[in-house]
Amino acid sequence: MNKGERISRFVRELGQEDVDLKTLPLDKHPFYRAFFRCWNERRYYEAHDVLEQLWLKTSSRDANYFKGLIQAAGAFVHLQKHFEQPLHAKHSRRLQPAVRLFQLAEKNLAPYVPVCHALDVVALLGLLRTEREKIVQSDFRMNPWSPQHAPKLKLLPGKN
Repeated sequence: MNKGERISRFVRELGQEDVDLKTLPLDKHPFYRAFFRCWNERRYYEAHDVLEQLWLKTSSRDANYFKGLIQAAGAFVHLQKHFEQPLHAKHSRRLQPAVRLFQLAEKNLAPYVPVCHALDVVALLGLLRTEREKIVQSDFRMNPWSPQHAPKLKLLPGKN
């Protein structure tokens, strides 16, 4: 079973079905919705994988939008790993890569303000900037992420 098949099965297990994008707006696509569900469950790595598969399957003009969301999830993977094992040889060095991914995500998402595919991009950019600035201002010594304060993302009803 290849990665795409594994992700499709994972999305089905989340109670979502794979559909043809030609018949459904992107904000209703099961992989897109699975990204937000995984994010909100603090499963950032899975969120990254799910959206990457959607991005690879579509010929959308929004490639940088997908990239930005994937990079944002990747940044939170770094923060989560650092939080879980702050003294680990590898995980203790994850704050700088997280900041780099926040910067890339901000750059890729900025053209899609204010709202794209039912996501408040302005609010997401604010979140990414705030988390990045907290790390930089602490001189890369403080991780702002914790399970109790993990950010949630939600789609706006009726917005594209």
